[in-house]
Amino acid sequence: MSKQFCIEQVPQLPERPQDGHKGTFGRVLIIGGSIGMSGAVCLSSVSALRSGSGLVTAAVPRFVQMTVAAYEPCVMTIGLDTDSDGQLASVSRERIEELLAGQDAVAIGPGLGQSAEVTELVSLVLEYCRVPLVLDADALNAAAIGGLLAKRNKGSACIITPHPGEFARLTRLSIPEDEDSRIAMSVDFARTHELTVVLKGPRTVVTNGVRLFVNATGNSGMATAGSGDVLTGIVTSLLGQKMNAFEAAALAVNAHGRAGNYAAFERGQRGMIASDLLMTLPKAWEQMESHQDVTRPDDAS
Repeated sequence: MSKQFCIEQVPQLPERPQDGHKGTFGRVLIIGGSIGMSGAVCLSSVSALRSGSGLVTAAVPRFVQMTVAAYEPCVMTIGLDTDSDGQLASVSRERIEELLAGQDAVAIGPGLGQSAEVTELVSLVLEYCRVPLVLDADALNAAAIGGLLAKRNKGSACIITPHPGEFARLTRLSIPEDEDSRIAMSVDFARTHELTVVLKGPRTVVTNGVRLFVNATGNSGMATAGSGDVLTGIVTSLLGQKMNAFEAAALAVNAHGRAGNYAAFERGQRGMIASDLLMTLPKAWEQMESHQDVTRPDDAS
């Protein structure tokens, strides 16, 4: 399958004008979090800031708002109503439109949890979001259960970032390990649903059904809880900086892997954790700006 495509190179970084201001570099909203999973939205929000966003807002359950705000004071927070389990409760259409207003990109899913009310929230965001949207984690689980992707507003870009298990739930098919089959399934799903797929794993596949990128950076130390949440923030940040969906996704996964290589160099693959990527992500951007090529942890010196 991959032989039918020209696998693209890493996209160029978005321009960063010297006279820019916060609005120039994008306002992004990340919706997620629940009791016991506030860390996911913290990781996504900070990685968006570390990827160049001007303003990042986390919309989270009131029960965890203080936790998220204390994690990083540069992240703005909005507290939303919760159910008895500490997950986000039903949100009116008017409240959704209010949250989305003025944003340049939106992500939903990190640490969101699963419930009927969460599924309804995801459905409303898919319907009313008019800017590029990233679906990750529990938002993908909600979409798989409710068949929600068919309901989304197709006037704006959408990126999904499943790991193989989440992609299996979306497609209702088992995900093979060989690269050509993974590419074929990703391309078919992207074409059918008119979106960009980021199928995570070793050699992450990025496709919009027409274009293809297969990532070569990263290492096994990134196979740890929270790593995908960091990626979500990077993708959302680049969308907010006005990159198109395919190129934002391809650049994000490559930078994410480079940050992982730096973290492995500093901490070792066995000992690294997802929050280490927040510290090494600036090094990855600096490396990419200087056009260095690092694909192995021991190259990241």
